[in-house]
Amino acid sequence: MSTPRRVWLLAPAGLALLAGLDAALLLVGVPAPVTSSRLEDLHGGLMVLCFLGGLIALERAVALGAPAGYGAPALLGLGGVALLLPGMPPLVGKTLVLAGLVALVAVYTALWRRKRDDPVLVEGLGAAVALCAAILWLRVDLATTVPWLAGFVILTIAAERVELARLVLPASADLVLVVLAGALVVALVAALLAPGPGARALGIVVLLLVAWLARHDVARHTIRLVGLPRFSAAALLVGYVWLAVAGLVWALVGAPRTTPAYDAVVHTVFLGFAMSMVMAHAPVILPAVARRPLPYHPVLWVPLVVLHAGLVLRVLFGDGLGIDPLWRAGSLVTVAALLLMVVTNLALVVTARSSSGSTGRSAPRARVESVP
Repeated sequence: MSTPRRVWLLAPAGLALLAGLDAALLLVGVPAPVTSSRLEDLHGGLMVLCFLGGLIALERAVALGAPAGYGAPALLGLGGVALLLPGMPPLVGKTLVLAGLVALVAVYTALWRRKRDDPVLVEGLGAAVALCAAILWLRVDLATTVPWLAGFVILTIAAERVELARLVLPASADLVLVVLAGALVVALVAALLAPGPGARALGIVVLLLVAWLARHDVARHTIRLVGLPRFSAAALLVGYVWLAVAGLVWALVGAPRTTPAYDAVVHTVFLGFAMSMVMAHAPVILPAVARRPLPYHPVLWVPLVVLHAGLVLRVLFGDGLGIDPLWRAGSLVTVAALLLMVVTNLALVVTARSSSGSTGRSAPRARVESVP
């Protein structure tokens, strides 16, 4: 698939993000550009499966380098569009999303067969977890699938960090990753069958995983550098902090049964951890996918700082201390941060000069081993 054609696959992921942010405003109870109760019900699915899942699927399709691999991001994108179409039964969009995740599992299977690489195996396991979440979504409320959606992003990102930082990790890293990934999946099944103790087990596994990742991640060293290495390291490390908060909530309270606990878990995982990781890796992943440079600029710090400031207001003061005005303010700030992320990245790509190296060099894999 030519570069211009595959770049268009970013459009439905972007649409899912914008629709998800619109739904976030509706859930907070403030005016939004589009008013629809249907959007509120789709918020989580659009943000996690259609936006994050679409980005992951596109990056993995580029890594595979085969036209069939682009079926996964295409189906996830079509699923997001179908979910948003007025009059279209939600089942149509959910089924397309499910098909996209089946295709993503197939992509990971093909990638694993190339090198029998353990991190790729764990990423494929993450895609299978997302597929289970999509199957559950056909029958139950999306809130029931939250641990499985969290498992998808946690396994995917953890495996990516091991894959990218292998040179500085101990020889046992792959084995430890596989064992922790297996334990996390067991905890997910337990949380579905016995929500209380299962969620506590999930929290313990998440805490073990994030402690191990944070201890060995090269970001602990590159935070002392300048420019892009420092920016990416800061985004990674603060993401680990928020994931630890989610693990702590699960471990202490089990399945979140109060609105503050549920809100804290959801947004520490999907905003504090996942979106921070997106910001950390965007300067490397986006050029590999779009073949256009995304040069580092200090303006990249703005959405990162705004995102985590908003989370402090929302989670620590809003959910933790029950201060509703700060919870609402933090929610609005995090929406603004994600919009700023899109605007700043697009502005840097559009204004950057394409060097002959970035436009003429092929990129069979969308990963760079020197990512901080």
